[in-house]
Amino acid sequence: MKKEVEIYTDGACRGNPGPGGWAALLRYGDREKEISGREPNTTNQRMELTAAIKGLQSLKEPCCVKVFTDSAYLVNAFHLGWLGRWQRNGWQTKAGQPVENQDLWRELLQLCRYHDVEWHKVAGHSDNERNNRCDLLARKAIDS
Repeated sequence: MKKEVEIYTDGACRGNPGPGGWAALLRYGDREKEISGREPNTTNQRMELTAAIKGLQSLKEPCCVKVFTDSAYLVNAFHLGWLGRWQRNGWQTKAGQPVENQDLWRELLQLCRYHDVEWHKVAGHSDNERNNRCDLLARKAIDS
C-alpha cells in the first residue's frame, strides 16, 4: 500500500521575468517538511512548476500524492487536458506555437507516472495556512 502524502506548493517572482523562488511543504501523517529554492532569472510559471517538481522529487518511494497549489496554470494543464493535447500536437499550442516551459512539463509528467497524483486548486493569499506558508518561503527564497 502506497503512503499518502500531501504537498502544498507555491512559486514567486520579482518581475516576470526576474529573480524567483519556489517552495513546497510536504505532509505525511503528523510530520511536515519544508523545502525551497531560487532561480536568478525566471518566470512565475516556471517557479510554480518547479515547486511541484521539487516536492514530488523529495519523495523516496512511489506515493499517493495530493498536490495543493494556487496556480491555475498548473492545475488546468491536468484538469482541462492541456498536457494531453500538447503532447498529441508535438508540444505545440492550438496556435501552433511551442509550449512554454516544455522542459518542466516533461519532467513533471515523468514524476506523475511514478506517483499517483491528484491536483487541487486552492485560493492564493487567502485562508489556506499551508499555501500561505509556501508563499512566504518562496518569497524569502528570492533573496537567499
